[in-house]
Amino acid sequence: MKKIVPFILMIALCLIGCSPSVSDIYISANGGESKNGELVFNTIEEGLNTVVQLRNEGEQGSFTIHLMEGEHRLSSPIRIKPEHGPLKIVGKGADKTIIKGSKLLTPKWEKYNENIWVAQLQKEDIFDQLFVDGKQQILARYPNYNENGGHWQGHAADAISPEIVKTWSNPEGAIIHAMHSGEWGGFHYISTGIHENGELILSGGHQNNRPSDMHNRYRMVENVFEELDAPGEWFFDEDYKLFYWPKEGVDITNAIIEGVQQKHLLEIVGVEENPVRDIGISGIRFEHAQRTIMEEYEPLLRSDWTIYRGGAIFLEGTYNVSLQNCELTNLGGNAIFVSNYNREVTLSENHIHNVGASGISFVGSPGAVRSPSFQYGEFVPVAEMDSVRGPKNNTYPSNSVVDNNLIHRTGRVEKQTAGVQIAMAMDITVSHNSIYDVPRAGINIGDGTWGGHILEYNDVFNTVLESGDHGAFNSWGRDRFWHPNRNTMNQIVTDNPEMPKWDAIKTTIIRNNRFRCDHGWDIDLDDGSSNYHIYNNLCLNGGIKLREGFYRTVENNIMLNNGFHPHVWFKNSEDVFKHNIVFTQHKDIRLDAWGKEVDYNLFPDQESLLYAQNKGVDNNSRYGEAQFIDAEAGNYKVKESSPALEIGFKNFEMDQFGVTNDKLKSLAKTPENPQLFFGEDSDKEAIFDWLGAKIKNITTMAERSASGLNKTAGVLLVSIEVESVAGNSELQQGDVIVAAEGHQIDTVADLMKAYQTYNWMGKLNLTIIRDQKEKKIIINTKI
Repeated sequence: MKKIVPFILMIALCLIGCSPSVSDIYISANGGESKNGELVFNTIEEGLNTVVQLRNEGEQGSFTIHLMEGEHRLSSPIRIKPEHGPLKIVGKGADKTIIKGSKLLTPKWEKYNENIWVAQLQKEDIFDQLFVDGKQQILARYPNYNENGGHWQGHAADAISPEIVKTWSNPEGAIIHAMHSGEWGGFHYISTGIHENGELILSGGHQNNRPSDMHNRYRMVENVFEELDAPGEWFFDEDYKLFYWPKEGVDITNAIIEGVQQKHLLEIVGVEENPVRDIGISGIRFEHAQRTIMEEYEPLLRSDWTIYRGGAIFLEGTYNVSLQNCELTNLGGNAIFVSNYNREVTLSENHIHNVGASGISFVGSPGAVRSPSFQYGEFVPVAEMDSVRGPKNNTYPSNSVVDNNLIHRTGRVEKQTAGVQIAMAMDITVSHNSIYDVPRAGINIGDGTWGGHILEYNDVFNTVLESGDHGAFNSWGRDRFWHPNRNTMNQIVTDNPEMPKWDAIKTTIIRNNRFRCDHGWDIDLDDGSSNYHIYNNLCLNGGIKLREGFYRTVENNIMLNNGFHPHVWFKNSEDVFKHNIVFTQHKDIRLDAWGKEVDYNLFPDQESLLYAQNKGVDNNSRYGEAQFIDAEAGNYKVKESSPALEIGFKNFEMDQFGVTNDKLKSLAKTPENPQLFFGEDSDKEAIFDWLGAKIKNITTMAERSASGLNKTAGVLLVSIEVESVAGNSELQQGDVIVAAEGHQIDTVADLMKAYQTYNWMGKLNLTIIRDQKEKKIIINTKI
């Protein structure tokens, strides 16, 4: 970087003398110059230094730093401090103004073998991700990259087996990625050597708050020279030699080679007593930040998360900061991290994609939490507990908005992540966002501290793609009242009825969203999540689950092809479930009681209604066809003749979900509208999609005869996609499923009931008929 600050100051002082006000500063990507009375500099750092100097010279108004068209490469993060505000940093548009945390490399390539090229680089060239002609390349790995290969786009049970490891000349530095044994996120390790038994010596594994062994199948290893065996793969050795196998069409001698070197790109940091105020960032693409999997992580109370407190854009100690109309892509860790004290943060109309960890995170300080516990099994005895309601101090994000953002393909490296993550925060509004293609939750609230959040008009789907026991929306509430022993927790709350609201002091509202989760629940309030009002949501597949908590009202929601999952309720939960349209019977597990009110709901058939009424609830509920206006087109408003209206259901808008920004809307995907396989609305002759297979009801004597069945019943496998859950199982085209988990399967609806009940286990025991013989198989319900 050029040391030209004295010259900058000379220009600034001259301009101050010539003009009563200097408010615009220009940063060129191609060399700066001064003309027409404008301040034009080479680097953003020079522009920020000039702002401080001009303020010291008497200019106290708002400044605007204009980033000109082109690539602005960083040798260190942009750092905005309290003395810079009020300030705007404005680009020419995310397609024109680009901030990059990578270094442009000029390797002198030589042939290493028939496929691989090699170039000698220098120590200062060290990087952790390689981009060639703007496209990310693949760090040498086993198994090879497969976009449709599930976890990490390809995994293998033998990824670090002694048989594989012995083929490596140097196992040190190998990076191992593995899922949690319960599929609750993942772990990451570095190999430091090898044991006598041939197994790797590993360090790391600190990236999850629920310690466990590695998953025995979902594993991947990278950064091993011998695994450089496919186009697009690369390896950087300890002597700074870069090995690369170019993809077809890459002109290696003229390609643009970039190595990622910066962990953070933009840091806006102050303190509560002196926050950074009134900062606006807009019209910029932020690209190329390092992976942070081996940085220091910290636990988030008793959720399943540990996190790296950082991101490509990092905010702490701010007031009235906005990031608008920006793009964040090709980032190795978190995209945006709002840490500790922040107020009035607005993140709007941004496009966040291809991110290693979470999209947007609001995470406060544990120091603001009264009597915190950090792991699942921890608990502060009631006699020693701080019993004051609410936060202990102000070191948490609050009064902030996440609106109209397109967030997809996050969690590409880390799996305990979310499109939007909220923990130890208050009054965060998340609205009109489109969030999809994520390994775990689209939106996650990690605890009950301190509520007041509003989640509305979001479109969240293609979630929980690489994990288990989770939802498109997920929350935990392992707050002060919560105890890992259920009986103890029940007694604690019986003795202290208001205790669930000591932390969840404000009601969190989830309304007018569209959720779809094909591998869990659409809305999953887990482990003690309390004080929620959930209404006017369209749930396309996974239904709604409430576990263990208190003071939840769920009303006027539609749960297509699924229903209500009340799990482990206490005697005095005060929960309410009413005026909802459900497609299955309630799937209750271990209830002490049925809450304050469960009634006035619409069921698909008499059997489901009678099941509920035999439990002592839903005495005023009804059953019958919902009568949607146009289900195929996604309009699930009901007709005036619908029995849903008779039990108090009210229509809500079906065209308000997701981003409304025209540009983002043109880019955003929308979820598939499901075929209905429950109730009278279903087409008994239809072919349905299930886990990558086409299935249908056995309905004709010809189908019965061809399959060798003793009755006209069962579910026929019409076809199976190779790269799918079904394709990776023992199932074959022409099989007929006749039982699941010991339950008789006569129809697709029967199969779906069993699948919904047992999917959280990650596997399903099936009985099939093949070649007129009965056969028992187990399928893993994830790739």
